[in-house]
Amino acid sequence: MNHLLQGFRILAIEQFGAGPFGTLHLADLGAEVIKIEDPHSGGDIARTVPPFVDGDDSLYFQSFNRNKRSLTLDLKQPEGQVILHGLAAQADALFYNLRGDQAQKLGLLYEHLKAHNPRIVCCSLSGFGLTGPRAAEPGYDYLMQAYAGWMSLTGDPDGPPTKSGLSTVDYAAGLAAMTGLLAGLLRVQRTGQGCDLDISLHDTAISLLNYVAIWALNRDYAPPRVANSAHPTLTPAQAFETADGWLVVFCAKEKFWRNLAQAMDAPELLANPRYATFATRLQHRGELVAELQARFRQWSTAAWLDRLRGQVPCAPVNSLAEALADPQAQARGMITSVTHPRFGEVRQVRTALGGPRNPAQDRPGPALGADTDDILHALLRLDDDAIESLRQKGVI
Repeated sequence: MNHLLQGFRILAIEQFGAGPFGTLHLADLGAEVIKIEDPHSGGDIARTVPPFVDGDDSLYFQSFNRNKRSLTLDLKQPEGQVILHGLAAQADALFYNLRGDQAQKLGLLYEHLKAHNPRIVCCSLSGFGLTGPRAAEPGYDYLMQAYAGWMSLTGDPDGPPTKSGLSTVDYAAGLAAMTGLLAGLLRVQRTGQGCDLDISLHDTAISLLNYVAIWALNRDYAPPRVANSAHPTLTPAQAFETADGWLVVFCAKEKFWRNLAQAMDAPELLANPRYATFATRLQHRGELVAELQARFRQWSTAAWLDRLRGQVPCAPVNSLAEALADPQAQARGMITSVTHPRFGEVRQVRTALGGPRNPAQDRPGPALGADTDDILHALLRLDDDAIESLRQKGVI
C-alpha cells in the first residue's frame, strides 16, 4: 500500500483540514506530495491550530500532513510563478484548496499551466466552487453544515440545531477531490491531456443529503429531529440509556426486532399488534421506546452487548479513548506512529485504505520549508547562489 502511487508527484497548495486530509491519502499510498506554503504567513495555518502547538508545528498539522514535503514559495511574485511553472512541468497534478476566486488570480488553472505541461491535472477544492454567487467567499465545514441543512436535521427536537462532532464535510470533500484527481490522472493515461477539476465543500455537503434530498424534492418531505439520535422512520433504531452508559440498537430488518424482543425475554412485545411492523412501530414509537428504555436501564451496556451481539446490530457509545482502544481498530492496525523531532513518538490514526502497510516507512509532517532547497536543486537544477538570491527576495 505504501507504493501504489509511487512515481506520481502532486503539488499541493493547501491548508487547514479538507485539502490536506485528501492529499494525506495520496501520500500514504506513496505519491510525492509537495506542500507549497507561503513563506510570509507562516505557511499552512494548521501549524498554529491549538491546543498542542510547538513553534511552527502542531499536532493538528501532524494529523493531516504525514509523508509530505514542504516548499515555501510566494506565488504572488513573478519569480514565484516561474518556479511554479518549472515545478508544474515535472508534476502529475496541481491540487489547491483556496477560495474560488484565487485560481484565476494565482494562475492555477489548466489554461495557465498547459503550455508548461499539457498532461497536468489541476484540481480545485474550495468552499463554494469556481463559479456561482458565493465563489469568492471563504468556506468552512461548520458553515457548510448550516448551509446544507445538516444542522437542522441533527440534535434533539427541543434543542438547538446541532453540528456533527467531526469535520465531516471537510473529510468527505477531501476524498471527493482525490477521487476526481485520480480520475483525471486516468484520463491523462488514455488521452495525454490534462484538465481542470472543480470540487467544493458546499457541493459535497449537498450531495451527501442523498436519499433525504430525493424524499424532499419529490414528496415534500421535511425530516423531523428525533430524540436520542433515533432514525426518522425505523423503530427501534436509536441510542438507549443503560445502567452504566448508552447503547445504540439498529433494527434495520424485521428479524432484528424479533431477535431483540426474544433477547429481552419479552414475548408480549411480539404479541402486541401495535408493534407488529415497521409502520405500526413508528406510529406507536413513543410508547414502544418507553417500554424498551425501562428494560435497557436494568442492565449494563456490557451485559446487553453479550446478549445482543450476533442477534441484533448494536454498539456501545464509546468515549474517544475507548474508540481508539477498540479491539477491532487495533486488529486492523488503525493506530500508527511516527517519530517527530519535537513531539517525540506521535501516535495517530491512519487512513482507511486497507491492505498491508509498513508504518516504519511513515514520516512526520514536514517542518515549514524543510524541503525547499532539495526540491529546487533536484527538480529545477538551481544552484546554491540562485536559491539564496530567491530567499533574499522573499520568493522562498
